[in-house]
Amino acid sequence: MREIIFDTETTGLNPREGHRLVEIGCIEMVNRFPTGRVFHQYINPERDMPFEAFEVHGLSTEFLKDKPLFPAIADELWEFLDGAQLVAHNAGFDMGFINAEFERVKKPAISLERVVDTVQLARRKFPGAKASLDALCERFGISNAHRVKHGALLDAEILAEVYSELLGGKQAALGFDGGPRSGAIASATLTPVARPEPLQPLLTEAEIRAHAAFVAGMGEKALWKSYIERD
Repeated sequence: MREIIFDTETTGLNPREGHRLVEIGCIEMVNRFPTGRVFHQYINPERDMPFEAFEVHGLSTEFLKDKPLFPAIADELWEFLDGAQLVAHNAGFDMGFINAEFERVKKPAISLERVVDTVQLARRKFPGAKASLDALCERFGISNAHRVKHGALLDAEILAEVYSELLGGKQAALGFDGGPRSGAIASATLTPVARPEPLQPLLTEAEIRAHAAFVAGMGEKALWKSYIERD
């Protein structure tokens, strides 16, 4: 299964109020393991950067002014996301901005049925506990010491680790029959192989006789006697 774990940075909280996407970072995973393929892009939002947003991610108007506009990267981003299940933390926020940008370039909206929200996963798994990315890193022992400010690619990399842990760890399930397993990360087919030579008994004849004599001395209802008599 192909999945894209992603994060975005923006100029504000609501795309319907004129706020825009300024960074997107995506990590490709297949069967819950990173493939090494990433998509990362800063984007010129064609507007100023509010101070409150700058405080979160540190991306200034000056830094972004020579970055490509969204129409220039729309096709490449669309192709990277196409056909994959998408995974984001507080996914409704990120998808609102992504779909607003795609709408501006006349591309169809991405269905939310394709999107997994790790906030909702965390709340179902740990009811009442904090579900922020930092809180989940602490819970799972994932280092985020290098996360001074929010950054889309860095947060996507951290989220990929958190997502694996939310699903039970990198070895969530192991199927031995080669068949499909829900959430399985690896499967194997095992074929029994006969030993070329039988193993030598670990007990000596004297030990076997001594054990039989010990069991024979037990009461008539002793469990071990039924096994001796059956054999």
